[in-house]
Amino acid sequence: MPAQLYSMIMNDGSRHFGGLPQTRLWYDVRDHTEKLAGAKLTGFITDHVTEAWIDFEYRNHKFSINDQYGEYWFFVEDPACPDEILTQVLAHYSLLLEGEGDGQ
Repeated sequence: MPAQLYSMIMNDGSRHFGGLPQTRLWYDVRDHTEKLAGAKLTGFITDHVTEAWIDFEYRNHKFSINDQYGEYWFFVEDPACPDEILTQVLAHYSLLLEGEGDGQ
């Protein structure tokens, strides 16, 4: 489980709030989104070689995941999104990416 949340505001105003190791394929991460109760996948694009963007909504907030430098980076459109929600998102994907159980 990630120890702390990041608070890096990007040029588009979104917040980069976390990173997890890239231990699974993009498709696994995309499909894991549906297992987060209340989450809705809204977009997925990949070049099938170097990177992917996964977009979803959860608890009335818009999120994106992108893979960079061996990690999945997590972004939220609204930088004021409560830390409780951000922690829930990271905890959910941590189950899949950090090998805690079977990712369910």
